[in-house]
Amino acid sequence: MEYIRITNLHDPLFKKMHTLLGEVFPPEEVLEFNLWKEPLEDPSIHVYVADHDGEVVGATEYRYYPQWNVAMTDFTIIGQPGLAIGRFLAEKRQEDLHRLAEENGKVLYGGFAEIYNPYLRKDVEFGGVIPMNPYVRREVLSHLGYKRLDFPYVHPSWKNDGEPVLGLDFCFIPTDDHITEISTDLVVDFLMDYYSVLSNKPKMWYEMLDFLKAQKKVKLLPL
Repeated sequence: MEYIRITNLHDPLFKKMHTLLGEVFPPEEVLEFNLWKEPLEDPSIHVYVADHDGEVVGATEYRYYPQWNVAMTDFTIIGQPGLAIGRFLAEKRQEDLHRLAEENGKVLYGGFAEIYNPYLRKDVEFGGVIPMNPYVRREVLSHLGYKRLDFPYVHPSWKNDGEPVLGLDFCFIPTDDHITEISTDLVVDFLMDYYSVLSNKPKMWYEMLDFLKAQKKVKLLPL
């Protein structure tokens, strides 16, 4: 299996990856094909596929933010069971993130991720691929070391229609297991930067930020 970076729309592996995205994630979570042009060409956005005999069987997208020394995993896709794709992607991603932090002269502080909470939102289905079942994915993040940030999370739809997407948790994995809370300033600054690409964000999203700004720290809870 090969870990291959995708940097343009014309890469035939990207078309396969985008098809896989549409099979696995709900529509509001999938960016339109042509809108991927700038993200793929952005050197700060890392999009990799797991190539198995010429077929895209998995993919992951992540970013490293040197100003905060944190990462964000946008998504991880496992296209089929029985190939240890999840472990392969997680290990390759972590190696790359530690390299990026080292180039920044630091030890990686941690990383953010979003995860659906199927205990709150029962209607989420993911492509019929058992490893992508929302209950399974949640447990995998927990095993990796992610913690749930203690606040009601609102995700602005990638459709840029101003609609809130609920039923998710915002998570953080600290490199140091002894960290039990992080600065709300970090969370707010990160979310404002991460979603700056969306011009039409829901009112609930801004209310969430105001809620966070009124606190100094946010706890990391079991996922």
